[in-house]
Amino acid sequence: MDMGVMATVNQTLDQDTAILLTEEMGHQAEPAQEELAEDKLDELVTYEGTEEVRNPVISVLGHVDHGKTTLLDSIRNTNVTKQEEGGITQKIGAYQADTKQGTMTFIDTPGHAAFSEVRARGANSTDIVILVVAADDGLQPQTEEAISHANAAEVPIIVAVNKIDLEGADLERVKNELSSKELVPEDWGGNTQFISVSALKGEGIDALLEAVSLEAEVLELKAHHNGPAHGVVLDSSTEKGRGAVATVLVQEGTLKAGDMILVGEQTKKIRSLVDENSKSLKSAGPSVPVLISGLDSPPKAGEDFVVVTSEKMAKEISTERSKRARESRLARQQITNLESLFDSELSKVIKLNLVIKADTHGSLEAILGSLKNFASEEVRLNIVHDSVGGINNNDVNLAITTHASIIGFNVRADSSSKKLAEAESIDISYYGIIYDLLDGLKKL
Repeated sequence: MDMGVMATVNQTLDQDTAILLTEEMGHQAEPAQEELAEDKLDELVTYEGTEEVRNPVISVLGHVDHGKTTLLDSIRNTNVTKQEEGGITQKIGAYQADTKQGTMTFIDTPGHAAFSEVRARGANSTDIVILVVAADDGLQPQTEEAISHANAAEVPIIVAVNKIDLEGADLERVKNELSSKELVPEDWGGNTQFISVSALKGEGIDALLEAVSLEAEVLELKAHHNGPAHGVVLDSSTEKGRGAVATVLVQEGTLKAGDMILVGEQTKKIRSLVDENSKSLKSAGPSVPVLISGLDSPPKAGEDFVVVTSEKMAKEISTERSKRARESRLARQQITNLESLFDSELSKVIKLNLVIKADTHGSLEAILGSLKNFASEEVRLNIVHDSVGGINNNDVNLAITTHASIIGFNVRADSSSKKLAEAESIDISYYGIIYDLLDGLKKL
């Protein structure tokens, strides 16, 4: 308990905790060096030949409602904004756009406070960040956070001062505020490009894309175009008729339908590749985002994927990962059980059990992250189960057993599950916007 961890005499501790505890007791510990198949992962991917120029990957970051998706709509001549719940982005979107300066890949990220980890992932998967700041609103909390993410990832920032056409727009104010965050405009003697735009009217878009092109030239972006692909999972979900799918960004090599990939705890053969326009692709090279199918379950957003030629070694690695994940889950469950017992002995705190289902892994991650800060002296939240996909009978049966309420975020219960929940008086709440979900929990 002195180390902040409650454990019984029979509980298994992870290696780091065990070493610290041993040293606290005045002894020295020599960690066991287990030979893992994971250590041989680099052997699975080798590249021959020289690297070639690749297209830039640009993340669009900024505060909620500052016009990130509208800016992308203007670049791509689309209208994604109208399709989004509440007019705000709640998951990563990845798109390619053919511009006068060449093809560019854009990653659109949510601006709401709850999606901090999603934005961090976007910054870490990118070459350049376009920081969108509303000219009439200036520096805001998620603007500062986006700057921190870009700096942590060591990614250059181009500032798009949006809504420049609105009454109350103040470019000098924006420059002043961002200069205090070490984003000094070029016309002030700094190194940061500031481009004034009106995403809604399409003004300043060419200048912004020219700025991106110049930055990409300086970076000299290259990758191996031939050989097995590897990259990163941007988001994942389940789709009717396709099952588990994932939006991935290829970073090296070429990904093809039929390739065997290792991602997280699974080794599977890719059934199909689809672009953002639902067009089937035979292959995807560096800097190309695609939706892949053929997976057993939605992989975690942020996980690396790699195409493997040795299925045997890949399955050894996935088995090891599954074992470690299972041990980690058991350890967390033991700690949770002890904490619950401790709470019940010391106070009359009400425990609220929840089953949470969401449309994508990014949404689920944001919800769980927000609930960590859901502090209350009267109520303790206990997440019984969380996963991606619609609400099914298994979820309802689990809620019956654990006396839990069910939360559905952009997913619904099927008719069978709905009838079962009604018969057993299980509460199911549906939400489409994350701050509505958080407000709803406060009322439970």
